[in-house]
Amino acid sequence: MTAILLDGRSVARTRRVALREQIIRLHAEHGIVPCLAVVQVAGDPAADAYVRSIRKQCENASMVFLLKHLPADTSQATLNQTLAQLSADPMVQGILLQLPLPDHLDLHHALLHLDFHKDVDGIHPTNAGLLAQGQPAMAACASAGGMALLHYYDIPIEGKHVAMVGWGMAVGRPLTGMLLRANATVTVCHAHTVGLIDILKTCEIVAVAVGHSNLITGEMLRPGTVVLDFGINVQPDDSIVGDVDFASASRVASAITPVPGGTGPMTNVILLENVLKATEWQIRPPFQ
Repeated sequence: MTAILLDGRSVARTRRVALREQIIRLHAEHGIVPCLAVVQVAGDPAADAYVRSIRKQCENASMVFLLKHLPADTSQATLNQTLAQLSADPMVQGILLQLPLPDHLDLHHALLHLDFHKDVDGIHPTNAGLLAQGQPAMAACASAGGMALLHYYDIPIEGKHVAMVGWGMAVGRPLTGMLLRANATVTVCHAHTVGLIDILKTCEIVAVAVGHSNLITGEMLRPGTVVLDFGINVQPDDSIVGDVDFASASRVASAITPVPGGTGPMTNVILLENVLKATEWQIRPPFQ
């Protein structure tokens, strides 16, 4: 069996064209240019490269990009104040707090100072609660991107047994909720799960987000499984691999996301779409 590639680059490219047209129309009708503010504490080469990528994508989409770079020893109070100021700024429509934060900073405390309407990464607890209730909210970018790929390729979700390997805030938890709302049966697997292979063998869709290179191999999968790989793992030779061993899994799966080029591009385009959504909410609040 040769798996179909779930090509995130191609799908994201199409969505970016539509996004840019919407932004141009928004500016013509309302005189507003969406602005994304990225708050980065410290940073490393990989994080800096990601910020540069987001800046370029914003510019290509006719959005304004604003970077607030804070030093590694930034206090909790300074981070909180930065988020509060951006939240109160009417010229800023979307705010992205780059994660992870240094160990001395508390994410949950920081999020209390972020306006959930501008939380374009979908990590604010209010957005998580609204989504759980089926209300309008910002969806976590990676999870929404994975769901968008499944929908684009007409992969059935309703009634399917899905394994969610990983229980992180960025992917595992929000994606589990999205899958449940799509009427899938979801088994969440984590570091303490017993009998992981036995579980995977029963699943028609497997989503993996653990940050461990090639953790899931083809031998662990049921033939015909659809695989969503959210892993981004940099190797010693600077190549990037996912959490799934692509070579072996692609011989067993019916469809699979490549790394790079699968869920990553979708995450980025959903981020920009969320900025547009936040801008539209500024014009027509959905919670009134």
